[in-house]
This record gives sequence, C-alpha cells and structure tokens, in this order.
Amino acid sequence: MVPFVKRTDTVIVMGIEEQLREKLEKVEALYFGAGTVGERDAAEAALQRLKAKLAEISRQDPPVEMQFSMPDPWAARLFVALCRRYEIRPYRYPRQRRTTIMVRAPRGFFEAVVWRQFSDMHAQLWAHFEETTDRLIREAVHSDTSDADTVPVTLGAG
Repeated sequence: MVPFVKRTDTVIVMGIEEQLREKLEKVEALYFGAGTVGERDAAEAALQRLKAKLAEISRQDPPVEMQFSMPDPWAARLFVALCRRYEIRPYRYPRQRRTTIMVRAPRGFFEAVVWRQFSDMHAQLWAHFEETTDRLIREAVHSDTSDADTVPVTLGAG
C-alpha cells in the first residue's frame, strides 16, 4: 500500500507546455549546430516562434504557489530532487514541518511533468522499501513477518 500524499491544490493536466519546451531544446541544438547561414536563420526564426508560444502559455498558466505534505522524509527528498531537476525551487516557510514542501510553478506543467513522475517513482520506492524490509526481517529477525493478531476485548481485563 502506498501512503497518502496530501495536496492542497486541484489537478489540471496540460502537456502542451512540456512539448513546446522539448521542441525549444531541439531547435536550440539545431541553431548551435547549424552548418550554414540559412540553417542558422531558419533555426533562429523557429526559436523565436517557440519562445513566443511558450510566453503565451506562461501568461495563460501563470505560476501559482502549491503546498505538499509528504508522508515521510524519503518522499520529501524524492519530491525536492524532481522539482530541482525541472528548475522549480522547493522551499518551506518558518515553522513548517520538514515534510511540508512549497513550490511556485505553472500548475499545468507541474501536473503534467513533476507530479506525474513523483507519483510513479514514489510508488516504486515504497514497494522497494516494503520488499526490502520484509526480507531483512525474515532473514535476520524472524521468518513470520505477518501483522499482529487481533484478539477480542474482554470486559474487566486490565
């Protein structure tokens, strides 16, 4: 079972900005690797068009502050690393718990890229932790790794 990760915003998925960023990276690679003046001019024009589209999307999907409460320190570390991978600065305010992470990013991009990757990776990480813990307990402590028994409550016991 994967632990609950609390979010304080709504889910909106938008992949257009991600696609534009990928195209922008490819066009920039073409621009800097262009062999002729014509290739460089065409790449520069494509680069300007993509930057204009990206700026328009940023106006339509402005950065918003989002708060996330992670169930454990490992989830928080994974989440922070993924944010930094996409140049989103994770932070917290004074007196917030270490498992509370704040970010300011375009919601659509964040949902489509960072949150989706975090959800997948966190589920895999949790499954790995469970499997490793069960194996270590079974091999080093006791072969029975089942949960404790449930017994009926008896009146007057105490």
